[in-house]
Amino acid sequence: MGAIFQSLGRTVTAGVVILVVIALIAGTHGKMMEHAWWAFFFRWLHVLSGVMWIGLLWYFNFVQTPSMPKIPDEQKPAISKVIAPTALFWFRWAAMATLVTGLILAWMNGYIGKALAFSSKDHYAIGLGMWIAVIMWFNVWFIIWPNQKKALGIVQVSPEDKAAAAKMAGMTSRINTMLSIPMLFCMVAQQNGGL
Repeated sequence: MGAIFQSLGRTVTAGVVILVVIALIAGTHGKMMEHAWWAFFFRWLHVLSGVMWIGLLWYFNFVQTPSMPKIPDEQKPAISKVIAPTALFWFRWAAMATLVTGLILAWMNGYIGKALAFSSKDHYAIGLGMWIAVIMWFNVWFIIWPNQKKALGIVQVSPEDKAAAAKMAGMTSRINTMLSIPMLFCMVAQQNGGL
């Protein structure tokens, strides 16, 4: 049993195995041919991806960034050279997975056009949440990540450009933290009566 928890891959695989066992016991395998089951499955993937994305966003903003000034200079490379690049990898791909599964889910449920165009009052909350999420995704891929590569030394730039990139990445990350609050509200509101 201990071997499972000594490897992240084995731990995640064990979680999937437990999920499959639960699904088999619950008898959901017969429902897998139904549209409703696949819509549920993509909602689950969307939530799973979103938890990782927003969880890492909040880790950066509530834990890592405020803690950096307290870390002795000789220990900071452990964060900037090892932890941050790995966390940023999962952060940006969780953002991508959240966006893609959310768009697939909206398409499967037939409201993607109405929500994105705000053409239906019934889909206003989810449409607003989707647009906020698209802005946040754009920020991750086209502002935060390119600037973090400079700030972390993955891309070599002058010390002035490195400082400016760190500031831009930090500010955009704070913007995404701010946007995550109404975005999450809109996503939950849609399933619970709208706005």
